[in-house]
Amino acid sequence: RAKQRCYNTDLAPRIQSLGDVKCSRTNEKLFEVVRYGELAHHDSKADQSNAPSSFPLFAVRSVKWSPEKMNVFITGGVHGYETSGVEGAMSFLSGGKAAHYSRHFNILVIPCVSPWGYERIQRWTAKGVDPNRSFNPDGEIVEGRSFNPEAATEESAALIRFLREDMAHVENWTCHLDLHETTDTDETEFRPAKAARDGIVDDDGKGEIPDGFYLVQDETSPTPEWFTAMIESVRKVTHIAPADENGKIIGESVSQEGVIVIPCKKSLGLCAGVTNAPYRTTTEVYPDSPSATPEQCNRAQVACIEGALDHLVAVGGV
Repeated sequence: RAKQRCYNTDLAPRIQSLGDVKCSRTNEKLFEVVRYGELAHHDSKADQSNAPSSFPLFAVRSVKWSPEKMNVFITGGVHGYETSGVEGAMSFLSGGKAAHYSRHFNILVIPCVSPWGYERIQRWTAKGVDPNRSFNPDGEIVEGRSFNPEAATEESAALIRFLREDMAHVENWTCHLDLHETTDTDETEFRPAKAARDGIVDDDGKGEIPDGFYLVQDETSPTPEWFTAMIESVRKVTHIAPADENGKIIGESVSQEGVIVIPCKKSLGLCAGVTNAPYRTTTEVYPDSPSATPEQCNRAQVACIEGALDHLVAVGGV
């Protein structure tokens, strides 16, 4: 795919500006922006003359990290083409409630894990690997399972290294929200491409894309009240995906309205399984819905984060 937007000029400066977000009450800065790595710039020959040699990778974290607070991790843009994941993370940090949540939580946000995919509006990395299957490259491959781990990527390796080194002082994460979308191209483009890449005959036909928002639950982390809080918060912004005629969403079992259950995310190589957080989920917005605008999709991501954190404040975390 040709480059369609520019990370270094359009998004990176906006991420860096989040270091200027201040508490309206104390006028103190809430966040610091840290550069946790670089991603090699894989560009077409036609664009190489003007292309930078790498993408800087940025994380935004609380300036005052307190051992008395719960630790929250939010990731966006693991699949770079899923715009509301990036914009939702950005809006959460800049939208006015950051000071409120900073009183209760230590916050770490990586708004765009996959800059190359962001520019190309591409699900995979430049090397043809799904980054959201690459966070446990030594995981077991189970034949016939809809989710399986893939090889490590530069994107996942940089994030894991950052957590293990720079964020090593965090022994226990409370919550990890990984912001995603389910798009029509998942079925029309990327599923056939994956089958072709892997030499598999895909004779199952086109799957049904759910119209609405849903969450992905780890079977080892049930926390049903937390999922209810998120769904109810998102419902105020956009519609929740219904189950299909078989009572499933994207072929997976439904544990409660708008929530599917999959095996342990760490074993599958999903980003949402990269920490030890007992409260963990992957969000899924449907941007191709005729009933939702891009702005609603962004707001749905923020509403989900806020619903998640409001519940943790109410129950006192773990």
